[in-house]
Amino acid sequence: MMRDRVEKKLIDALSPTYIEVVDESHQHSVPVGAESHFKVVISSESFEGQRLLARHRIIYQLLKEELEQQIHALALHTYTPKEWELLQNGAPDSPACRGGSRLG
Repeated sequence: MMRDRVEKKLIDALSPTYIEVVDESHQHSVPVGAESHFKVVISSESFEGQRLLARHRIIYQLLKEELEQQIHALALHTYTPKEWELLQNGAPDSPACRGGSRLG
């Protein structure tokens, strides 16, 4: 499964204190089983001193192959352990799909 592959790559590279990889493909206009839309919530010491854009670039580089081959959309919520601890309600929900008609 693509979700498992993404999660493993991120765990191996970033040793997160928290990670959640959610396949949100079913909420979008893609064929059933497409595994193409994901939400990643991750807290890692690796993000200390990094701005948001740098954090996202790290993840894009780690998942370069998956993004080129199968992943169409990737919602990223990246935190340091301290930032994650301060969040009261966790990461925000993903927005509703704005695509056309649903397939499959």
